[in-house]
Amino acid sequence: MCGVAGIFAYHYAALEVNPEELRQIRDQMIHRGPDGAGEWYSEDGRVGLGHRRLAIIDLSERAAQPMVSEDGNLVVSFNGEIYNYKELRAELIGKGRVFRTNSDTEVLLHLYAEKGEAMVHDLRGMFAFVLWDTKKQTMLLARDPYGIKPLYYADDGWTVRIASQVKALLVSPKVSKIPEPAGIVGFHL
Repeated sequence: MCGVAGIFAYHYAALEVNPEELRQIRDQMIHRGPDGAGEWYSEDGRVGLGHRRLAIIDLSERAAQPMVSEDGNLVVSFNGEIYNYKELRAELIGKGRVFRTNSDTEVLLHLYAEKGEAMVHDLRGMFAFVLWDTKKQTMLLARDPYGIKPLYYADDGWTVRIASQVKALLVSPKVSKIPEPAGIVGFHL
Protein backbone atom coordinates (compact mmCIF):
# COMPACT_ATOMS: atom_id res chain seq x y z
CA MET A 1 0.00 0.00 0.00
CA CYS A 2 1.03 3.62 -0.52
CA GLY A 3 -0.09 6.91 0.97
CA VAL A 4 -1.76 9.56 -1.18
CA ALA A 5 -1.95 13.19 -0.07
CA GLY A 6 -3.14 16.36 -1.75
CA ILE A 7 -4.22 19.94 -1.16
CA PHE A 8 -6.10 22.09 -3.68
CA ALA A 9 -6.79 25.74 -2.78
CA TYR A 10 -9.63 26.15 -5.29
CA HIS A 11 -11.33 29.31 -3.98
CA TYR A 12 -9.95 32.50 -5.56
CA ALA A 13 -9.23 33.96 -2.10
CA ALA A 14 -7.70 30.81 -0.59
CA LEU A 15 -4.06 30.88 0.48
CA GLU A 16 -1.42 28.96 -1.44
CA VAL A 17 -0.61 25.42 -0.33
CA ASN A 18 1.65 25.32 2.70
CA PRO A 19 4.35 22.72 1.90
CA GLU A 20 4.81 21.95 5.60
CA GLU A 21 1.11 21.11 5.96
CA LEU A 22 1.25 18.77 2.94
CA ARG A 23 4.35 17.05 4.36
CA GLN A 24 2.67 16.59 7.74
CA ILE A 25 -0.33 14.91 6.08
CA ARG A 26 1.90 12.79 3.84
CA ASP A 27 4.34 11.74 6.54
CA GLN A 28 1.58 10.73 8.96
CA MET A 29 1.26 7.77 6.55
CA ILE A 30 4.94 6.72 6.56
CA HIS A 31 3.92 3.17 7.51
CA ARG A 32 1.96 2.95 4.23
CA GLY A 33 5.00 3.81 2.15
CA PRO A 34 8.41 3.33 3.74
CA ASP A 35 10.27 3.13 0.39
CA GLY A 36 10.13 6.81 -0.48
CA ALA A 37 8.40 10.16 -0.24
CA GLY A 38 7.65 12.71 -2.91
CA GLU A 39 5.84 15.98 -3.42
CA TRP A 40 4.83 18.21 -6.32
CA TYR A 41 3.47 21.77 -6.41
CA SER A 42 1.77 23.69 -9.19
CA GLU A 43 3.44 26.82 -10.53
CA ASP A 44 0.80 29.04 -8.94
CA GLY A 45 1.17 27.28 -5.56
CA ARG A 46 -2.52 26.39 -5.34
CA VAL A 47 -2.08 22.62 -5.73
CA GLY A 48 0.22 20.24 -3.94
CA LEU A 49 0.38 16.45 -4.21
CA GLY A 50 2.31 14.21 -1.85
CA HIS A 51 3.09 10.53 -1.83
CA ARG A 52 4.48 7.83 0.47
CA ARG A 53 5.75 4.95 -1.67
CA LEU A 54 5.69 1.22 -1.20
CA ALA A 55 7.54 0.04 -4.32
CA ILE A 56 6.08 -3.18 -5.76
CA ILE A 57 5.77 -3.27 -9.57
CA ASP A 58 8.50 -0.94 -10.88
CA LEU A 59 11.16 -0.50 -8.20
CA SER A 60 13.14 2.14 -10.12
CA GLU A 61 13.25 5.83 -9.22
CA ARG A 62 11.57 6.56 -12.59
CA ALA A 63 8.37 5.21 -11.05
CA ALA A 64 8.52 7.51 -8.00
CA GLN A 65 5.45 9.60 -7.23
CA PRO A 66 3.82 11.99 -7.59
CA MET A 67 4.40 11.11 -11.23
CA VAL A 68 4.30 13.83 -13.86
CA SER A 69 3.44 13.16 -17.51
CA GLU A 70 6.20 13.75 -20.03
CA ASP A 71 4.54 16.94 -21.26
CA GLY A 72 4.10 18.19 -17.68
CA ASN A 73 0.33 18.58 -18.02
CA LEU A 74 -0.77 15.74 -15.72
CA VAL A 75 0.34 14.72 -12.23
CA VAL A 76 -0.84 11.71 -10.24
CA SER A 77 -0.44 10.28 -6.75
CA PHE A 78 -1.67 6.68 -6.77
CA ASN A 79 -2.24 3.90 -4.25
CA GLY A 80 -3.14 0.37 -5.26
CA GLU A 81 -2.76 -1.98 -8.14
CA ILE A 82 -4.33 -1.92 -11.59
CA TYR A 83 -4.72 -5.61 -12.46
CA ASN A 84 -5.23 -5.02 -16.18
CA TYR A 85 -2.46 -2.44 -16.58
CA LYS A 86 -0.45 -4.60 -18.98
CA GLU A 87 -3.39 -4.87 -21.38
CA LEU A 88 -4.15 -1.15 -21.08
CA ARG A 89 -0.46 -0.34 -21.61
CA ALA A 90 -0.36 -2.46 -24.79
CA GLU A 91 -3.47 -0.67 -26.14
CA LEU A 92 -1.96 2.72 -25.37
CA ILE A 93 1.35 1.81 -27.01
CA GLY A 94 -0.70 0.75 -30.05
CA LYS A 95 -2.12 4.29 -30.12
CA GLY A 96 1.37 5.78 -30.14
CA ARG A 97 1.88 6.42 -26.44
CA VAL A 98 5.48 6.14 -25.23
CA PHE A 99 6.19 4.86 -21.70
CA ARG A 100 9.16 5.72 -19.51
CA THR A 101 8.44 3.16 -16.78
CA ASN A 102 6.96 -0.30 -16.30
CA SER A 103 4.58 0.96 -13.62
CA ASP A 104 0.81 0.84 -13.51
CA THR A 105 0.94 4.46 -12.33
CA GLU A 106 2.14 5.71 -15.71
CA VAL A 107 -0.74 3.86 -17.37
CA LEU A 108 -3.11 6.13 -15.43
CA LEU A 109 -1.48 9.24 -16.89
CA HIS A 110 -1.66 8.02 -20.49
CA LEU A 111 -5.17 6.61 -20.09
CA TYR A 112 -6.43 9.93 -18.70
CA ALA A 113 -4.75 11.79 -21.58
CA GLU A 114 -6.68 9.55 -24.00
CA LYS A 115 -10.07 9.34 -22.29
CA GLY A 116 -10.35 11.96 -19.56
CA GLU A 117 -12.50 11.04 -16.57
CA ALA A 118 -14.05 8.14 -18.48
CA MET A 119 -10.75 6.31 -18.04
CA VAL A 120 -11.91 5.02 -14.64
CA HIS A 121 -14.34 2.66 -16.37
CA ASP A 122 -11.39 0.79 -17.93
CA LEU A 123 -9.61 0.16 -14.62
CA ARG A 124 -9.75 -3.25 -12.95
CA GLY A 125 -8.15 -3.47 -9.56
CA MET A 126 -7.97 -1.89 -6.17
CA PHE A 127 -6.99 1.75 -6.34
CA ALA A 128 -7.30 5.29 -5.11
CA PHE A 129 -5.67 8.26 -6.78
CA VAL A 130 -5.55 12.03 -7.12
CA LEU A 131 -4.85 13.34 -10.61
CA TRP A 132 -4.24 17.02 -11.42
CA ASP A 133 -4.82 18.31 -14.95
CA THR A 134 -2.85 21.55 -15.37
CA LYS A 135 -4.55 22.51 -18.64
CA LYS A 136 -8.10 22.11 -17.34
CA GLN A 137 -7.15 23.21 -13.81
CA THR A 138 -9.16 20.29 -12.44
CA MET A 139 -8.54 17.56 -9.91
CA LEU A 140 -9.87 14.04 -10.35
CA LEU A 141 -10.30 11.94 -7.21
CA ALA A 142 -11.05 8.27 -7.88
CA ARG A 143 -11.13 5.00 -6.02
CA ASP A 144 -12.14 1.47 -6.87
CA PRO A 145 -15.89 0.75 -6.70
CA TYR A 146 -15.58 -1.31 -3.51
CA GLY A 147 -13.43 1.18 -1.63
CA ILE A 148 -10.68 -1.38 -1.02
CA LYS A 149 -8.14 1.43 -1.25
CA PRO A 150 -9.55 4.34 0.74
CA LEU A 151 -9.48 8.01 -0.16
CA TYR A 152 -10.75 10.67 2.26
CA TYR A 153 -11.16 14.40 1.87
CA ALA A 154 -11.95 17.46 3.96
CA ASP A 155 -13.37 20.54 2.23
CA ASP A 156 -13.73 23.83 4.12
CA GLY A 157 -15.31 25.70 1.20
CA TRP A 158 -11.98 27.19 0.13
CA THR A 159 -9.52 24.33 0.09
CA VAL A 160 -9.85 20.57 -0.24
CA ARG A 161 -7.38 18.25 1.49
CA ILE A 162 -7.04 14.60 0.49
CA ALA A 163 -5.39 11.59 2.13
CA SER A 164 -5.45 7.81 2.26
CA GLN A 165 -6.27 7.95 5.97
CA VAL A 166 -8.48 10.13 8.16
CA LYS A 167 -5.82 10.42 10.84
CA ALA A 168 -3.47 11.90 8.23
CA LEU A 169 -6.03 14.62 7.44
CA LEU A 170 -6.49 15.33 11.13
CA VAL A 171 -2.82 16.32 11.60
CA SER A 172 -3.58 19.41 9.53
CA PRO A 173 -4.42 22.40 11.73
CA LYS A 174 -6.84 23.48 8.98
CA VAL A 175 -9.08 20.40 9.28
CA SER A 176 -11.87 20.64 11.86
CA LYS A 177 -11.88 17.97 14.53
CA ILE A 178 -15.42 18.81 15.65
CA PRO A 179 -17.71 15.80 15.01
CA GLU A 180 -20.50 16.36 12.50
CA PRO A 181 -23.84 15.37 14.13
CA ALA A 182 -25.35 14.15 10.83
CA GLY A 183 -22.37 11.86 10.35
CA ILE A 184 -22.72 10.42 13.83
CA VAL A 185 -26.42 9.68 13.27
CA GLY A 186 -25.62 8.02 9.95
CA PHE A 187 -22.96 5.90 11.60
CA HIS A 188 -25.47 4.48 14.12
CA LEU A 189 -28.21 3.68 11.60
